Amino acid sequence: MEYLAAKWLHILAAIVAVGSNLTYGAWLSLASRDQKSLLFALRGISFLDNRFANPSYGVLLLTGLLMVYLVGLPLTTPWLLLSLILYVLTALIGIFAYAPALRRQIRLAETPGPASPEYHAAATQGLRIGILTVVIVVAITFLMVVKPSLW
Repeated sequence: MEYLAAKWLHILAAIVAVGSNLTYGAWLSLASRDQKSLLFALRGISFLDNRFANPSYGVLLLTGLLMVYLVGLPLTTPWLLLSLILYVLTALIGIFAYAPALRRQIRLAETPGPASPEYHAAATQGLRIGILTVVIVVAITFLMVVKPSLW
């Protein structure tokens, strides 16, 4: 029963975390059509990231480690080890690249404004970091579901 509860929380956290992240592109796409909405959208993304996505990624780690403990799976199992390495990489990208880029994008949207070259450069950087993060998270999801024999 403990394992099933942990698995349920793990899946729920994955839905919230990845689902939140996937909405960011829609927020930005809609806001790009109405410059007055851009700052609201950027702040909304920051809110979702800080209040839903990031805490859910923390729950994912905790429930994942709990399930590993409950079934007695070694952390050196190749698909699990690679997933954990990618998780740490994603966290580092989020902390040291995406969060500062988003803060910069918000600051530049305020002044000099979304039409400025500085804002466009920041938006491009944020987009690239976001895409990289999603690709890594999709790879982690693949490893978690398929559990391939890697070596």
